[in-house]
Amino acid sequence: MLLAWRPPKAMATRAPRLTWVQSLTGGMDQWLASPDVPPKVTLTCARGTHRLQMPEHILGALFLITKQFGPIVLDQRARKWTRRINPTLGGMTLGVLGLGAIGAEVARKASALDIRVIGTKRDAAKVPGVERVYGPDGTDEVLREADFVLLLLPSTAETRDLMNRWHLARMKRSAWLLNFGRGDLVVDDDLIAAVKGKTIAGAVLDVFRKEPLPSEHPFWTTEGIVVLPHVGGLHPTRDRFVAALFVENLKRFAAGQPLREVVDRARGY
Repeated sequence: MLLAWRPPKAMATRAPRLTWVQSLTGGMDQWLASPDVPPKVTLTCARGTHRLQMPEHILGALFLITKQFGPIVLDQRARKWTRRINPTLGGMTLGVLGLGAIGAEVARKASALDIRVIGTKRDAAKVPGVERVYGPDGTDEVLREADFVLLLLPSTAETRDLMNRWHLARMKRSAWLLNFGRGDLVVDDDLIAAVKGKTIAGAVLDVFRKEPLPSEHPFWTTEGIVVLPHVGGLHPTRDRFVAALFVENLKRFAAGQPLREVVDRARGY
């Protein structure tokens, strides 16, 4: 077995007896795209280990948008007293594309703030705190209703480039896009054009196609786009959660029992 962050080079030839890989991350696109990972190898991910810190960062992004904390900090630097009237999150609609473990926790916390939550899930099963759960075919309805569209989808053939010009145009002009899923869910040029053209109000991005985000990328300087340096899943004790999952899976592996958080290669997560 192997515990690793990403696929080692020539892994298949260096470890011909490898049967199981435990990834340190929840996203598995690197593993699934690697030619060094044979189909016979079972992949398990760290799904669920971001359940606490990711929703807190997402809620922080909602407060950042609505309470204008950024401009307030800049006003302090300039010793400028500017009183601002900010809207309440209560009564607004959060649309979550990808109601998995993290999405469900976001919904639970958001509903306590009187935020209306709707979203999509592959099986459209009910989720506590979510007023209405759609299947993937309900994406357009979520985009039309939401004041904030939150992306928590994995990177798959069906989801890559999902937020293109066409889908961005389905959103409210006053709505914000938040991407805490994978960087390739968004077409960069289309998002920049949508924000500059006021098709949508703005975006908070924590994940990108290339990381670190190149200094020359327009996201840095586009007014209305907030760049976070992929901090959504970071936590001082996150490694303990991953270690606990690994230990449990190692015991299951030794006993010949089914492993937890097995990746479905066909689905891509």
